[in-house]
Amino acid sequence: MSQEEYLKRVTQYIKNPDVETLDHFKRITSYHSGQYDDDASWQSLDNYATESEACRGIAAGKRHRVFYMALPPSVFLPVAKGLRKNVYTEQGVNRIIVEKPFGMDSESSEKLAKDLGALFTEDEIYRIDHYLGKEMVKNVMMIRFANVFFNQVWDRKYVDNVQITFKEPFGTEGRGGYFDDFGIIRDVMQNHLLQILSLIAMERPISTEAEAIRDEKVKVLKCIPPIVLDDALLGQYVAHGGNPGYLEDPTLKNKASKTPTFAALTLWIQNERWEGVPFILKAGKALDDAKVEVRIQFRNVAGTLYKGSPRNELVLRVQPNEAVYVKFNNKQPGLSYKTIQSDLDLSYEDRYSNLAIPDAYESLILDVLRGDHSNFVRKDELQAAWKIFTPLLHQIGAAGDEIQVKTYPYGSRGPAELNDFVRKYGYDRSDANYEWPRQNVA
Repeated sequence: MSQEEYLKRVTQYIKNPDVETLDHFKRITSYHSGQYDDDASWQSLDNYATESEACRGIAAGKRHRVFYMALPPSVFLPVAKGLRKNVYTEQGVNRIIVEKPFGMDSESSEKLAKDLGALFTEDEIYRIDHYLGKEMVKNVMMIRFANVFFNQVWDRKYVDNVQITFKEPFGTEGRGGYFDDFGIIRDVMQNHLLQILSLIAMERPISTEAEAIRDEKVKVLKCIPPIVLDDALLGQYVAHGGNPGYLEDPTLKNKASKTPTFAALTLWIQNERWEGVPFILKAGKALDDAKVEVRIQFRNVAGTLYKGSPRNELVLRVQPNEAVYVKFNNKQPGLSYKTIQSDLDLSYEDRYSNLAIPDAYESLILDVLRGDHSNFVRKDELQAAWKIFTPLLHQIGAAGDEIQVKTYPYGSRGPAELNDFVRKYGYDRSDANYEWPRQNVA
């Protein structure tokens, strides 16, 4: 690939760039090719980087290097070894960013961590999960710990259940061969959704320092026992409305695959704050919508004067259209004394002018440059996460008779059993007279 072809590829997705900024970006970015397993290629890259540092007049001691491994897992270690042996600088700081998947289960994850740890220190490793760079996910701590009215009701006495939902409106679309090795649980739930859960459920850290935050995330993850099959609903989409089913993906080799494209999993946190509160993670492909949200449903009002009133809910809309809203009960406007459900709504687009929320990766790469680990996954955090999911994943992988994968039509809400699944954990879908974000009360 030539420099011109490289620039064309990397600039085609830049959103609304001004000409001057784009030209400057093109001048400072370059492409250098080589082989993963060839020392000469890595030494050539080192020479290229050294020449660039000299041309830009960067002083010794400030020649920092960031290596970003957005690569297939099979080449993680060969690339890391090549970088450490040939491109690691002694004249500045080295940082290496590692994209998921961080292994396939507890054993493979620990092996990868051990092998990477032999090459780079934990302080140099940044395991990136781009959901930790999303605006609303970064806002969770502020909502919890900077508002007295939320902080006081954030426990099992007031919270009945928590749902964290991920929906994609498209299927594997020719990626079935890759997806079949991972499934929706490894692809989305063990990482993205569990990271959100840890921020929702953790105790207050002693400070906003990176290690203080990550300490509390690890503590709460260690309180979650492995998921059992009885707390799981698995699904796989089938053809509907002219859209092909998962098993019809031309890249899928195993046409009898039981790999789930949808899963609803209930996790339990065995500590004083959350004992008995179900945390329901839901994720799926080929569903009816594109969204990620957290829905915290509170308990019924004790001894209420207004029978049948819906429960209060706090909803954090991660994407699209970031929003925080509280569903609460209100008198219907006018002469009626009927109780209706309404909301206190903070929709970012309506509230903030000149809103420009950076892409999650922009935010996280800036954190790497600053040396801030707050929004990256620590080794022991990763180990605790895999212990929660590994037994269930091994059961699914064995594809025994006990594994029931329900089908659902492309473009639906998921398996027909989903409503009963969430209802058995206490979720009360009492929103018959509620519309968001606008409601007609005529």
